[in-house]
Amino acid sequence: MSLSNLIDGRVIAEQIHAETSHRIDHFKKLGVQPGLAFVRVGEDPASQVYVGMKEKTSQRLGLHSVTHVLPETVSQAAVLDLIQRLNRDSSIHGILVQAPIPRHIDSTLVYSAVLPEKDVDGFHPINVGKVLLGDSSAFLPCTPAGVQELLLRSGISLAGAEIVVLGRGNIVGKPMASILMQKSPQANATVTLCHSYTRHIAEHCRRADIIIAAMGVPRFLTADMVHSGSVVIDVGVNRIADSTTTSGTRLVGDVDFIHVQPKVLKITPNPGGVGPMTIAMLMRNTVAAAEKFSK
Repeated sequence: MSLSNLIDGRVIAEQIHAETSHRIDHFKKLGVQPGLAFVRVGEDPASQVYVGMKEKTSQRLGLHSVTHVLPETVSQAAVLDLIQRLNRDSSIHGILVQAPIPRHIDSTLVYSAVLPEKDVDGFHPINVGKVLLGDSSAFLPCTPAGVQELLLRSGISLAGAEIVVLGRGNIVGKPMASILMQKSPQANATVTLCHSYTRHIAEHCRRADIIIAAMGVPRFLTADMVHSGSVVIDVGVNRIADSTTTSGTRLVGDVDFIHVQPKVLKITPNPGGVGPMTIAMLMRNTVAAAEKFSK
């Protein structure tokens, strides 16, 4: 099976890291080191891995980074107090609160407590609103921004493209649609946002030039839902049972990759597609935040 149609997120992420590193070096010459704070609540295994990867990338690029780990039983007031301290810390330009947050804590309140100008995850209501309005001063949420970069840097034209976004979540689906529909040289797409109540989803997908799968359903997008000219971006991260592994589980995407890949024009692998891009955009947003503070 040929893999020549793969969109390699690792390669494209390294291109962005090189650009970001150059900007960091410029700041250091001016006596400024962009700073990024991670806040992790509890010991969720996936969160530990994700924060660890982001920490390593921060260090490799030369960012100043700090990690605050709070116990699962921490009070909401204590989390908000930490965020306020980070808001006041002039050495910290970006703050990331790693999801998931324990259920006894209001995640909306937590994300809203981060200063919009330090909200490098793009979750603050002000940044969410700016993205919808097409305001270029907003921090784009990292995963949707990474998907856009994957497409553009792979030479895929978005202008006039029929794009189906599978999933209406606040982290990927909604902002993804907002970004791609903007009147912009890097967008101008016609976007259909499908979700669990959408009728005839397969028909929408078969008509699409680009499909972005972010429903959180293992292998939802199958070969009969795509055509030979399709570009497929798999954002999904789903844990399924697998007796052949030592853990008894494994991770799969929202795309039935084995059967879809031979049929389409281009496709992201999973892992190795969207994931590295999410981290790359976080680093880029942090440097942009430092630039805003330095003006």
